[in-house]
Amino acid sequence: MGSIGNGRSVSVVGIQMPPAGSKTVVEPGLPVTTSLVPTWPRLSMIMVATRAAALVMALLSVSLMVSSKQQGILTIFGIEIPLYANWSFSYSLQFLVGMSAATAAYSLLHLLLIAHKAVKKVPVVPSRRQTWLLFAGDQVFSLAMMSAGSAAAAVSNLNRTGIQHTALPNFCKPLPRFCDLSAASIACAFLSCAFLATSAVIDVIWLSGLRDE
Repeated sequence: MGSIGNGRSVSVVGIQMPPAGSKTVVEPGLPVTTSLVPTWPRLSMIMVATRAAALVMALLSVSLMVSSKQQGILTIFGIEIPLYANWSFSYSLQFLVGMSAATAAYSLLHLLLIAHKAVKKVPVVPSRRQTWLLFAGDQVFSLAMMSAGSAAAAVSNLNRTGIQHTALPNFCKPLPRFCDLSAASIACAFLSCAFLATSAVIDVIWLSGLRDE
């Protein structure tokens, strides 16, 4: 408090200046620009969830297809013909199993890298170069899974409907378990493809928010 000649007291307002040598500069009126990625804290969780889902669907596709084996009897004009169905008899189904296994390994590798960063308390946000690599990998495996699923779906549909204008019957009647497991495996492969495509979209969002290195 300070006094003035007429006896009245007034308050003295002190303004604290930054210490000498400080490099803090505040410019009012200018917007503060930050990276786009940190404004979405849930984006990293969505990225982990989509890759985990792609891993689970790929593993299910492999396990269901590998277990699709069955023996049955086909009756044509009163003649009983023994049948044995196995996924390894078809190149298309082999291609689906191989691509599903490769997709599962790819997704597992990325999840392990995320877990390694989490253990070391390193930010999960990848660099721009790493994001480009992830984007390319997601695109390649997504298209490969779509191709493998489409090829396997054609074989499965042929087994279920037979060939028109020929004597080739519906093999799924004597072999229902084989056809059902194959169809479930193909559905899981397409779901894995969808999750990989979603991961590619997330990669684009990362790229839009990361600054050039």
